[in-house]
Amino acid sequence: MIITEQKDINDIYEMIKDYNKILIAGCDGCCQPPRSINEAKVLGQLLELKAKTEGKDLKWRAITVLRQCDDRIAATTIRPFIEEYDAIVSLACGLGVVMLNKVAENIITYPAQNSMFGGVQNAGDNYFIQYCETCGSCLLGETGGICPIAGCAKHLKNGPCGGTVDGMCEVGGYTHPCAWIEIYKRLKKFNRLDLFTLYRPARDYRSSTSPAYIPINKDYTNIKEEKEEKK
Repeated sequence: MIITEQKDINDIYEMIKDYNKILIAGCDGCCQPPRSINEAKVLGQLLELKAKTEGKDLKWRAITVLRQCDDRIAATTIRPFIEEYDAIVSLACGLGVVMLNKVAENIITYPAQNSMFGGVQNAGDNYFIQYCETCGSCLLGETGGICPIAGCAKHLKNGPCGGTVDGMCEVGGYTHPCAWIEIYKRLKKFNRLDLFTLYRPARDYRSSTSPAYIPINKDYTNIKEEKEEKK
């Protein structure tokens, strides 16, 4: 899921203060905490109150989109409304903001969120935590399901550095466990320390070069044959 954090209400208002009618679009997708119709309504109320303190009468409407990052869903959801409004405020992650600007190119969409990272929810400890950087070269099969790229502050691929004390990482003041110590313990538990000793070459950033593209519904079984045909 994409972990987001709402921008300060003053910062959001600063972006839309020159408009009289705004459409506030929540998202039912993977954003956490949820930013759907209820959150869109609350934001609309807050912006309306903020506008009144400056003598303005801001008109707004709250809707929600099943997935703002899907061009067809986003387009069919917002297009019936956009003729009535001057601007859109999106409660989705940055992907949703980009997509709304693409499918509704004659009206500008502003972000109400800061996209923080891709992570998971640890309900027991009441926090969200980053476990994956979507680097395009997954190592989880060699590291016991613990990612050294997202888990290690230095993104090391071949074991821990010398900056650990009692299994805790020096980055952040020894408050987070060293990913490579955790990987070692995990692999040892399953008698797979042979994986720990593997040499991993330097990260190939070509797999995560921006912007990245992956063809939808691509039959990857034919990639090798296609390359050979081109030769």
